Amino acid sequence: MRREDRERAQIEAATRVVDRIVARAKTSDELEEVLSDTLYWERQRLDRERKDKKRIKQDVAFYQELGRKLRHASEPDLRDYLDRVARRFAGEIVGSFDDRVYRMSTTAVPAILSVMLRATTPDRLRSLSGMRRGLSDHVEVQGAVDRVKRLGKLGTMIVVPTHSSHLDSLVLGYAVHLLGMPPLLYGAGLNLFENPIMSFFMNNLGAYRVDRKKKDALYKDVLKEYATVALELGYDNLFFPGGTRSRSGVVEQHLKRGLLGTGVQAFVNNLRAGRDKPNLYVAPCTISYKLVLEAETLIEDYLKEVGKSRYIIEDDEFSRPRRVLEFMKELVSLDARVVVTFAEPLDLFGNPVDDAGQSLDPRGRVVDPKSYVMVDGEPKHDRQRDAEYTNELSREIAAAFLRHNVAMSTHVVGLAASRLLTRKNPDVDRYRLLRTGGISPCFSLSEISGEIDHLVKTLAELPSGPRLGPEIAGQPADGILEDALKAYGCYHLHPALQRRGDRIFHEDRNLLLYYGNRLRGYDLGRALGAN
Repeated sequence: MRREDRERAQIEAATRVVDRIVARAKTSDELEEVLSDTLYWERQRLDRERKDKKRIKQDVAFYQELGRKLRHASEPDLRDYLDRVARRFAGEIVGSFDDRVYRMSTTAVPAILSVMLRATTPDRLRSLSGMRRGLSDHVEVQGAVDRVKRLGKLGTMIVVPTHSSHLDSLVLGYAVHLLGMPPLLYGAGLNLFENPIMSFFMNNLGAYRVDRKKKDALYKDVLKEYATVALELGYDNLFFPGGTRSRSGVVEQHLKRGLLGTGVQAFVNNLRAGRDKPNLYVAPCTISYKLVLEAETLIEDYLKEVGKSRYIIEDDEFSRPRRVLEFMKELVSLDARVVVTFAEPLDLFGNPVDDAGQSLDPRGRVVDPKSYVMVDGEPKHDRQRDAEYTNELSREIAAAFLRHNVAMSTHVVGLAASRLLTRKNPDVDRYRLLRTGGISPCFSLSEISGEIDHLVKTLAELPSGPRLGPEIAGQPADGILEDALKAYGCYHLHPALQRRGDRIFHEDRNLLLYYGNRLRGYDLGRALGAN
């Protein structure tokens, strides 16, 4: 968010939240209860934090003082303390934006990376544009691109992508730059700001801080209100509706509706304020990787039987800069593309939108989006009604994720190998099979090629199946296998599969599960024969 809007958004978000709490409270005891809840949750969080951090010391001192004052607070004092806490939360959340850093990051930085990450020839180095292509060659943007760009000029865009890696926001930010669209405002986990290099760029490219360790309802209300205000100010936003990264590798289908619901709130507020461009549009977007930076950590966390999974992983591959560089170098050496696919845009109620920005009902008739929020001729908020609208929107987004998912060689081979393992070991439970590999450490080349061929043909015939990547469509099974083996072996600490002679050895079955899971959700069991 630009400097001139930061204070405005911070104050507006905090004030709105406090005003609502005060309006709902019937007694001063209820205000005290809100503050007591905040103190409880913040103390719980701070007890688990490292005490040597400057930010943590400041938080401890602030809440200790608040706890002492709360014992003898009058009603005006409670309102003042509530306002102080809400503004403190808003101050932690608010991001910054610097046009100079944005220009540098989208010109010089890709050029420098292209030199670092590939064997650049003298011909490629003759111009800055040629150098820049070193990175842009590996980010492919496809789908309803023209419509998304057109609607971005008619209203405010909410881009909602799948979430596989911490690199997603950077990849999508660069993809938006390639399209000539304005930069996106997006929420990033506070842990990602610990890296000083990444923090510099995230702070100045539109990221605002989301502390997922904060469980307090007041913090969550301020966060959502900040996103709402940003939309009202006309900032295009990026929300990850799946929440955290997909641990299992599947394309998200159970979406979180918290931030997604801010769109309707902003729309009603825009109508009330009589803004020139009140409409907001939603652009579902699928980001597909042949390799995923944090795949090993994510699938290991998913498979943990105790505690299921950590909500925040602070020690994954993204936290180690050397691993990030290794990943990018190998991705470029493979000539592999990260494919960003935009689905047809939607309105806030799950309706498709045409080139002119008009909402269309299921029969293709134009419908006025204002009609969804009008009560007695006035735009009004209605929590239950708006929640139902957001539920419908989330269903359409989830369906779009599956339709525009791009099946790559690592996904197809991962699923084919996982199915073979299960079929060869029918009496071995899933977790034991992943640990031991079952009765044989390998497959014959003909076995896995046949499974790949069957799987690809089935995917191609599915009426609502994924898109097939260029290394799959029209390619023979042995070529798909070779492409996947090359990818598996170039980056991960242990290759998922490895060829020795005419045998294919399954070395890391967790990775096979992770990559194969990208093709779950298409009802393949019936077509292929259930495992």
